[in-house]
Amino acid sequence: MNKYIKFLISAVIIALGVFLMMNRQIGWGIVVVILAGIPIFLFFKNEFILLAFYQLRKQKMEKAGDWLDSITDYKKQLHKSQFGYFHYLRGLTFAEKEPQKVEPLMKKALDFGLNMKHDRAMATLNLAAGALQKGRRQEGARLLEEAKKLDTSGMMTEQIKMLKDQMKLPTMQKHMHNPNMRNRGKF
Repeated sequence: MNKYIKFLISAVIIALGVFLMMNRQIGWGIVVVILAGIPIFLFFKNEFILLAFYQLRKQKMEKAGDWLDSITDYKKQLHKSQFGYFHYLRGLTFAEKEPQKVEPLMKKALDFGLNMKHDRAMATLNLAAGALQKGRRQEGARLLEEAKKLDTSGMMTEQIKMLKDQMKLPTMQKHMHNPNMRNRGKF
């Protein structure tokens, strides 16, 4: 549903409330005018994103992805302040099955903006994990430090510590040497 249709629905509900008040049903008119706030609230907080957050809270990634799939054109259906959260939630749902899609989505989420510090910390942590996975240690270390600064509540200290421990482990070089090279001159 287009986001501006919600304003139209709200205007019709307010008109109905005023009509009820004019016909001496003031109590019902007030109730209907108050209910007109629901579509206005859903203009700024999309119902599909709210349902996806609810499913993520219950650890049901597939259902959260299904709710996000209901948003066909995010630029027409969402308010500009929700573009970042759409990409953020999309990245979180892809994290288990398709980790290669997570990094571009988290970059988009940070570019559009996330309101909460812990959401920015989680997005930065996912970017750091992607950088470390691709062998970009310096970028990964910088992103880990940024995630540590953003995590003021300490919710992700365990994940940050785990990624720092992974950084300390030796990585396989791009060109693995042949282990039989030492015996080359003996034959």
